[in-house]
Amino acid sequence: MSELTRWPAEEGDGSYTIQQTTDPLGILTSTRAVIDLAKNVWINTEHIEQLSKRWIQEDAQGQKPAMPLWDERYHFSDGTGRTVNWLLLLDALNFCFWAEKDQPRWAIEYQKQTLNGYWAEAAALKRAVEEGLPLWDAEYLRTISEETMAHIFRGSGTIPLFEQRVQNAREVGHVLLDRYAGQFTNAIEQAKRNAINLVLLLERDFPSFRDVAVYRGQPVRFLKRAQITVADINGSFHGQGWGNFTKQDQLTIFADYKLPQVLREYNVLEYEVHLAQKVDNKELIQAGSEEEIEIRACTIWACELLRQSLQRQGHAMTAAEIDMRLWLLGQRSEEMRPYHRTRTMYY
Repeated sequence: MSELTRWPAEEGDGSYTIQQTTDPLGILTSTRAVIDLAKNVWINTEHIEQLSKRWIQEDAQGQKPAMPLWDERYHFSDGTGRTVNWLLLLDALNFCFWAEKDQPRWAIEYQKQTLNGYWAEAAALKRAVEEGLPLWDAEYLRTISEETMAHIFRGSGTIPLFEQRVQNAREVGHVLLDRYAGQFTNAIEQAKRNAINLVLLLERDFPSFRDVAVYRGQPVRFLKRAQITVADINGSFHGQGWGNFTKQDQLTIFADYKLPQVLREYNVLEYEVHLAQKVDNKELIQAGSEEEIEIRACTIWACELLRQSLQRQGHAMTAAEIDMRLWLLGQRSEEMRPYHRTRTMYY
């Protein structure tokens, strides 16, 4: 048995005794079951301890990376319910920006800048509003055409999974009209401004937000885009007004493809040799495969163990703060090994 499979550490080594953790979304519980059976991905707890000490030292020396405020250069924001609907659309379409091997990424020109990835998506949707398209209007979204969506995302190349994005935009319009009188602010009120309730509402009412996989016959919950929607509304409104949520500290990290890339670089995640070859060769990892689910599950628990390690050392960080710090590190990933490639609408 590999050292890595003994997670947390063996009894008698108290450093990684799993703490009882609030899990109102069922994400930590269901992903823990994956880790106990995983054969392709492991968490190296020794390197978690090293990373937590490194961050604490960096912060003590004033080297903590600046956590950016909500970037209104590329996000539409008018401080009203229109912004809330626009953010829901943003995260309904917030997935899968990577290009095929040796192909250029989809990109747009905005304000004399070339943008790709998430920033290109956000800026394209803001550009559309500036051009007069009412992307906060549920009736407009309900019947939005492929031609209009192609115009919104015009740039170099075609945004991946274009047809899925058209479907998701229409879903936003349909559900808002059918259940919330066209306004996602009504959903926030129904959820009593509780972050957990709002994530569960998104999962229940918006099928495209139901990020739940099946691993060896058991459901595994991730809910990446549902959670990041809550975080984005909070960020856009700076924690005030429509962005003032309770229970936000009970969210998990948002399992995507950038976070495991960074964790692997720090040797916190380690891959079985055949999976490592696939990832490094930029071969497709099938959505819903054991390999993909194990990568995401181990990412969530590696970050949870990192959070617990930091907390034990008197350096508390929320999962969202850990997520942002790793994501920012991932934006400087040119020298890192590749991230895993999975075509999916969930991240």
